[in-house]
Amino acid sequence: MNWKNTLLGVSIGAAAGVWAYSQSKKPLSAEQALRSAKEALKENGPVDGSWIHMAPESIKKNGLTYSVYRGGISRLVEDDLKQEEFLVDANTGTIVDVL
Repeated sequence: MNWKNTLLGVSIGAAAGVWAYSQSKKPLSAEQALRSAKEALKENGPVDGSWIHMAPESIKKNGLTYSVYRGGISRLVEDDLKQEEFLVDANTGTIVDVL
């Protein structure tokens, strides 16, 4: 009976490990990516508005291929509305480029 409990424990642990690994490979949602980008861009001043495309796209930059969300923010700078577009990595939430 003891080896059966050990085998059951190992099986459950392996299944949990496989499930956790598969969950870590999922890309961020567009909302999570937008939240991450807004937090990073707030360092340059307050953000008044924002938008993001809901479907990720592939881009090549510096010889690497990224899956990114395209989005934008608007902010008031000296009473002028300034708009910036950005590309945020769909897997990590890191800003890849500000256009």
